[in-house]
Amino acid sequence: MAYKFRAERTLSRAFKDFSIGFRPNPNTEDFSVVKNENAIKQSVRNLVLTGFYERPFQPRKGSRLREMLFEPFDVFLAEDIREEISNVVKRFEPRVVLNSVRVKEGEETNTIEVELDYTIVGETLIQTVDFLLERT
Repeated sequence: MAYKFRAERTLSRAFKDFSIGFRPNPNTEDFSVVKNENAIKQSVRNLVLTGFYERPFQPRKGSRLREMLFEPFDVFLAEDIREEISNVVKRFEPRVVLNSVRVKEGEETNTIEVELDYTIVGETLIQTVDFLLERT
């Protein structure tokens, strides 16, 4: 009897992660869980906002985004932020294909608004993550 092995790559459709708040689930009193698209969205956001040497045993996983916040905002800084975010997501999040990164300054509030559009590998729906970077 001969066995055939198929080399097709199947995509996992079940992604799970702990909720960032670590709040207990009121029914089970266990940690809350985020699933699928929300788990990936949380992962992308965490990758972008993590600095180098913040993760134990993974000192090279992170970005220079926090250091860049204190530079004067101009067209060149916006492009640098865009490139930094693109590089981090492409290097460390293989579950997504990054479509675009938009960076906009909130002049009155001294903030930078960031929006990322990406597609989860194996899907066609475009997901968006947006967050606000504040200079504190």
